[in-house]
Amino acid sequence: MHSGELANLHAVFIARHGKVALERYYTGTDERWGTPLGTVTFDADTLHDLRSVSKSIVGLLYGMALAEGKVPALDTPVLDAFPAYADLAPDRQRRAIHIAHLLSMTMGLSWNEDLPYSDPRNSEIAMENSADRYRYVLSRPVESAPGTAWRYSGGTTAILGHLVARGAGVPLLDFARSRLFEPLGIEQAEWTPGFNGEAAAASGLRLRASDLARIGQLILERGSSQGNQIVQADWITASLTPRIPAFEGVQYGYHWYLAPRRDGSPAVMGIGYGGQRLVVVPSLDLVYVIFMGNYQQPFPVQLQRVFAVQNLIHGSVGA
Repeated sequence: MHSGELANLHAVFIARHGKVALERYYTGTDERWGTPLGTVTFDADTLHDLRSVSKSIVGLLYGMALAEGKVPALDTPVLDAFPAYADLAPDRQRRAIHIAHLLSMTMGLSWNEDLPYSDPRNSEIAMENSADRYRYVLSRPVESAPGTAWRYSGGTTAILGHLVARGAGVPLLDFARSRLFEPLGIEQAEWTPGFNGEAAAASGLRLRASDLARIGQLILERGSSQGNQIVQADWITASLTPRIPAFEGVQYGYHWYLAPRRDGSPAVMGIGYGGQRLVVVPSLDLVYVIFMGNYQQPFPVQLQRVFAVQNLIHGSVGA
């Protein structure tokens, strides 16, 4: 810890072969969706921002809502779900954006989250500040044909989360509780609202480390938990099928990152700003969660610190 490599580490939770292998909590400064919380002494009951690991959970929820017929099918043009935006429909490329392109972040629309989240020009912040989140997302300039290029976009998740909540007729957190959290025994959860009062689907979910690991175990067991099929196995397969290169060496499925290991086996990841990670390594029967509070650090520093923790974890299991 004194080297600075593990600075502001909040929690590490490791499960191997379905059993807890390590659970550690620390003290550090934290935030709740950008609001400072000061110095927090973390323990097993402390909720933590998942930031963009929230996106991966929304991907699961969309699949569950789809199985219930509550949301549009994957080949549905997104604009069909927003008839109030009829003025956008004449644009043929924009109308060619389907739900599947949202899930794989291949809409082909302009979006920039490379800027700091304190910068109002950051697309997610601009979306939150807009009068209509979903019009803002769908009216961005067209940059490429849908399905041809990956562009990291919290806007895609905002739309997916909205469609789930609208189709279910309840807030996103309520749907998540009834369909996913309660069946897994997850009793504590928060979903921070965005500026329009709806859940900040892309980044606002807060869970305990052990409960996020339960979701990782669900992925490992192809949607099953204790003999109950909670998420359809075919949706897990679809979600973990590589759709498009995201960044070097990493593919993207339906809101999950997929990275090949040295032995060629896959690792499945949910990745969140500030050093949040959910990692599932099926070949090792391994699930682990990392929570950190490095939100204000440059992105390379965030990566350096979370990689240092990951290297220790993989070294401890001989991987």
